[in-house]
Amino acid sequence: MTKTPTNFASLYTEALSDTTWTVPQNYDACFNWVYDTGRAGMMGLYQKGKEFQWDATTRIDWSQELDEENPQQLPEEMLPIAGMDLYKNMPAKEKAQARRHFQAWQLSQFMQGEQGALICAAKIVTQVPDVDSKFYASTQVIDEARHVESYRMLLAKFGVAYQITPPLRELIDQTLRDSRWDMTYLGMQVVIEGLALAAFQTTRDYAQNPLAQQVNAYVMQDESRHVAFGRLALRDYYPQLTQKERDEREEFLIEACYLMRDRFEAREVWETLGLPVQECVDFQYNSPLMKTFRNGLFMRIVPIVKDIGLWGEKVRKGYAEMGVLDYADTDVEALQKNDDTIARELDARRDHIRSTIQAGIAAS
Repeated sequence: MTKTPTNFASLYTEALSDTTWTVPQNYDACFNWVYDTGRAGMMGLYQKGKEFQWDATTRIDWSQELDEENPQQLPEEMLPIAGMDLYKNMPAKEKAQARRHFQAWQLSQFMQGEQGALICAAKIVTQVPDVDSKFYASTQVIDEARHVESYRMLLAKFGVAYQITPPLRELIDQTLRDSRWDMTYLGMQVVIEGLALAAFQTTRDYAQNPLAQQVNAYVMQDESRHVAFGRLALRDYYPQLTQKERDEREEFLIEACYLMRDRFEAREVWETLGLPVQECVDFQYNSPLMKTFRNGLFMRIVPIVKDIGLWGEKVRKGYAEMGVLDYADTDVEALQKNDDTIARELDARRDHIRSTIQAGIAAS
């Protein structure tokens, strides 16, 4: 299923009106002349950030192909419209096209979000006052560039890509425009990265295609550190704020969570495929499977929000209304360790296959 486009812009389902997006910034670049490394936890993340750098072109075997009928070989029910009579009555070729486009749309949002994370990490390096945070954020910058690269290469194999959705664009815009350094952490490290981890996990755990598994598992190995970074920085900072300042952040947080929860409509996909857009959106919104999926996206956000101290009445009420309050006691560190374990297991499997092939070549 490998595609070789002359340029990435040709993969988009709609022509780009602009090839760049400029977000005005208004914040101070902060230098720190006291080079004390400070927090042991933060420096531990920095050490891991240095040790765990990897090369997307060599760690991942890009010669692996995607499946023609179901690129990532995901269960049929993970297509949001799979239960619709409209879909059930489609010819096999059209069903395959729907699976390909929806998976490409989802991966495209992963890629667009990773570029947002790249810009935000660079902003954190510039703006955050603590040297140890600057050190770690510098490793995240190269992580995020590698993630954009990885999803770009995977989407090239799909031969189709989608532009950023309006809700994701709006949240990135809000996060970048805010002049307060902690809001960059809150919007990107907690909300966007936390939701992304849950979405990546779904693909990693259910995809049967080895290439799709590898890309998502290796990205998740990095992203777990990024979320831990935001958690450490904000847990130290938020107790210093006034109640009014915490209220402002809680209001932003809940609005951001609602915004991101409702971004999984995939309107662009149904429109591109010539399907009745609102009918598809209504079906997937009310589907028990999609309700479970949307709620599951908050598995990693809710316990972190509680841990960093933004656990006022507004946040608790909002999460209760969303049906995600029970995630508050999730063991995030256990999830992060599991992310690392799965990535290492995939490395071991890859190395075993490579050594077996090399042994066969030598024997012949």
